[in-house]
Amino acid sequence: MNIQSLIRTIPDYPKPGIQFRDITTLLKDADGFRSTIDQLVEHYRGRDINKIAGTEARGFLFGAPLAYALGVGFVPVRKQGKLPGKTTGHEYALEYGHDRIEMHDDAIEAGDKVLVIDDLLATGGTAQATVMLVRGLGGTVVECAFVVDLPDLGGRAKLEKMGLKVFTLCEFEGD
Repeated sequence: MNIQSLIRTIPDYPKPGIQFRDITTLLKDADGFRSTIDQLVEHYRGRDINKIAGTEARGFLFGAPLAYALGVGFVPVRKQGKLPGKTTGHEYALEYGHDRIEMHDDAIEAGDKVLVIDDLLATGGTAQATVMLVRGLGGTVVECAFVVDLPDLGGRAKLEKMGLKVFTLCEFEGD
């Protein structure tokens, strides 16, 4: 199934000049959502992964069902102040601002093999921050997965410069 055709573009959101790729139209399509998860499962089945780190909030939508299907743990990576208990965090730049993400200090153990997942790869700041959190807790990032890649914004290149493999299901050229 061509999932790209189920993702709408909203111009000038959240600010002028940004072409927002809205996955809610993909999520509401039962066959499209199922196909998305099935494609991710097919790609990662049999891989040496024991945890999936999904970035808030849309990374949860794909990471949790993927973790369930693969029989591995799911680690939520949240915005600052959203997790109870002891956390570790990392600040990063967005394509239109700055933010900070956190995960529980005990979410990743030394030697864990982790897949990092989110809905969209733009400038790569969120993914880089998630990778730094996983590595900081002793885990190894096996790969970074995204439903959508915006290659013109350079996120894939940044992750690959960090020695990471990147898997995406579709991409949108242009801004």
